[in-house]
Amino acid sequence: MEVQIFGTRKCAETRKAQRFFAERRVRTHFVDLAERPASRGELTRFVQRFGVSSLVDEASRRYADLGLRTARLSDERWLSMLTEEPMLLRTPLVRCQTRLTVGLAESEWASWIASS
Repeated sequence: MEVQIFGTRKCAETRKAQRFFAERRVRTHFVDLAERPASRGELTRFVQRFGVSSLVDEASRRYADLGLRTARLSDERWLSMLTEEPMLLRTPLVRCQTRLTVGLAESEWASWIASS
């Protein structure tokens, strides 16, 4: 079993996700969004499952800096913006094969490990 974690090193929830899998000796591949943004195709998987609104972190500093509080954008435009501005994403984004989660979801991750 191997999981892919998208997040930043500064994000506490991302560090919790990394620690969760490390404690259970699950191999992880970490993608630091501050260094390399997620690809559009990767984000599309999460958008198809959860919708764009669940991926956007409206409490983030970058969201306020860009003045998006009153923005009304289409899902396609949001997807483009999330690709260009990865600091707008709610993290961690965790993927294990076709299973996906947004944010801290330890109970779901535990079920993944139990089923493998």
